[in-house]
Amino acid sequence: MLTEERKRKILTELDKKSVVQLRKLTDMLDASESTIRRDLGELEKEGLLRRVHGGAEKTASLTAEAGVQEKATVHTAAKMAIARAAADMVNNGALIFLDAGTSTGAMIPLLRGKDITVVTTGVDNASMLADYGIKTILLGGSVKPLTKAVIGAEAVRSLGQYRFNIAFLGTNGVHAEYGCTTPDPEEAATKRVAAGQSAQAVVLADSSKFGAVSFAQVLPIQDALIITDDRRELDDSFTKLSNIKEAQF
Repeated sequence: MLTEERKRKILTELDKKSVVQLRKLTDMLDASESTIRRDLGELEKEGLLRRVHGGAEKTASLTAEAGVQEKATVHTAAKMAIARAAADMVNNGALIFLDAGTSTGAMIPLLRGKDITVVTTGVDNASMLADYGIKTILLGGSVKPLTKAVIGAEAVRSLGQYRFNIAFLGTNGVHAEYGCTTPDPEEAATKRVAAGQSAQAVVLADSSKFGAVSFAQVLPIQDALIITDDRRELDDSFTKLSNIKEAQF
């Protein structure tokens, strides 16, 4: 069987079941484990699946996006470890950008008591920052209902007025070739401007985000420090990069 035909059959099987086991693929395609592993690796590089222990899983749609409530219930331990590592980077007197989202939101309780100013596009995050007595600036613009993020031309214009020590960004995917991505081009544009206005861009991404690709690029992978929870879960294309930092549980 030709390589391209094997790959088509693997993707067809993933469409049916979302997760496939390596052993089943070797039987179904009458191929060796090394051959199937190579096929999976190539498909992962194309952003068409994500390898997991013993097989592969389907990646999300390039434009699909979970809401805030759904995101808040997954990978919570990893997000807390990442949030601690990120919050430790914030010194008194810092001016920071805090993206909308649950990963960045997990930082907020850890920033309490610090003499800082936070600019954010997150409606929920702005409310929480105020609850903790942190000086907060919420950008103007259109509110995206799904993620409670402020987006649009007005938000981008407002960001141009500020300079930050650090911009903390969320992402839907981290890929060695396609970089940090998110489904919404307007949200990607806001994140990109915030990173450009900062001395340092920091992306918070648990290990489930690696290998995934969404529609719009925020930054090339080398343009940010990426904090994750477990480097052992990552593909070799990521572990060789010096700008990926592992948070300690």
